[in-house]
Amino acid sequence: MRWQVVAAILLGVHPAIAQTDSPSGKCASCAVWNTPQTPFRVFGNTYYVGTRELSAVLITSKEGHILLDGALPDSAPQIVQNIRALGFDPKQIKLIVNSHAHFDHAGGIAALQQLSGATVAASPSSAAVLRRGVPSQDDPQRDLDPPSMTKIRDVRVLRDGQALRIGTSTITAHFTGGHTPGGTSWSWKSCEQLRCLNIVYADSLTAVSADTYRFTSHPKLLEKFYKSFAVLEVIPCDILLSAHPGFSGTMRKLQDRESGHQPDAFVDQHSCRDYVSNAREGLTKRIASENAVVDGGRDANR
Repeated sequence: MRWQVVAAILLGVHPAIAQTDSPSGKCASCAVWNTPQTPFRVFGNTYYVGTRELSAVLITSKEGHILLDGALPDSAPQIVQNIRALGFDPKQIKLIVNSHAHFDHAGGIAALQQLSGATVAASPSSAAVLRRGVPSQDDPQRDLDPPSMTKIRDVRVLRDGQALRIGTSTITAHFTGGHTPGGTSWSWKSCEQLRCLNIVYADSLTAVSADTYRFTSHPKLLEKFYKSFAVLEVIPCDILLSAHPGFSGTMRKLQDRESGHQPDAFVDQHSCRDYVSNAREGLTKRIASENAVVDGGRDANR
């Protein structure tokens, strides 16, 4: 399908959102992924401003805001409206960072950067993808022919473990590759009065690819998965958010909190370890299935 940005004009979004070039490609899931979601406070100065199925997170301060992920190209107007609905100015976004450079998490970044003038920062691999607008050759999903993204010329390249500060907010980059070579998770603290909690925005850790791709033939990428598991298993983590909200139960936790049954529904010190456990199980199954195909082929040739 061809991506449309005319919706931006209909929504009364700043012209910068409407003037970006729309990438084209097929995306059967995009309409569902872009289902509207009412924005909400997660904790302290951390807010969810994404769609129902694709996360975007805003960290606010008086000196300016940080935005994590931009979802789809068509999601940019919704993210802008969500930020405004919370009482914040999208033009005060000073920094935009990314979990991984696929069109469903980074597709809206170019428009949001054009609107706000924010600095865009990413891992070396992700920065190269954002500049080209297409996945890298070593991306497991490259052969799935995903839609392209609007190119972002000026992308700041990050170091693993680098801290970025906007006003009173500081976020730290943790390179957690595997799902893509340049995947990045983020951590920061948010406070309500005297209570401060560690929040982690975890990148996807799923072994997704075209059927012809074999993770077992790419040991360097497998090493990145295992490093990512090790990082997220020990990171201080009171609240877990994820690039796809379903992976961390974001909407279920919101419902539990709004029902009044669990006022602290988002707080779970085991959430990052559980996230890693599920991801490790998924990768183990994928490796086993690849090895089974190889072993089956050997048996057939005997």
